[in-house]
Amino acid sequence: MATFTVRGKNIEITPALKDYVEKRVGKVTKYFDEVGEITVLLTVLKGQHIVEVTVPVPGGILLRGEEATMDMYTSIDLVVEKLERQIHKQKTKLARRFRSGGFKAEEVPEEKVPEALKEDGEEYTVIKTKRFVVKPMDVQEAIMQMNLINHNFFVFRDSTTEEVNVVYRRTDGNYGLIESGN
Repeated sequence: MATFTVRGKNIEITPALKDYVEKRVGKVTKYFDEVGEITVLLTVLKGQHIVEVTVPVPGGILLRGEEATMDMYTSIDLVVEKLERQIHKQKTKLARRFRSGGFKAEEVPEEKVPEALKEDGEEYTVIKTKRFVVKPMDVQEAIMQMNLINHNFFVFRDSTTEEVNVVYRRTDGNYGLIESGN
């Protein structure tokens, strides 16, 4: 049985809503022998009902989905569909990664996978490679640089820690920071 952390932002998490989240989001656990603690954040912002789900599976893999609609229950249903599409799309690679067990490939029905999402087992194709010097700077300068080049992310070396980090623009218009480290 999977464990859940269900949090709300600008919304009260009623027992009925929590049960619905656990029932619907819990569907993704059937694809794996075990999963870590599933985190669900329900947010109401400017009339949008946003659901963010993170499902950690063994091997350091994170499944993540986010959906926003005008109805919380619809957002929950759509985020579960999104997570299942990710699993369907990555079926071959997940099965290869979990050779010794842990991924239940037989649970992924073949007929539900649209032709465009089917994988033939080939590796991802890298169509472009860029090489550049990762310069030391602080987070504020990195965000400024990202905005100047009109990208959604920017790789930089933190001038304090010397670690390579990434700043990125979130879909809500704010910024995020990914820090490297051990």
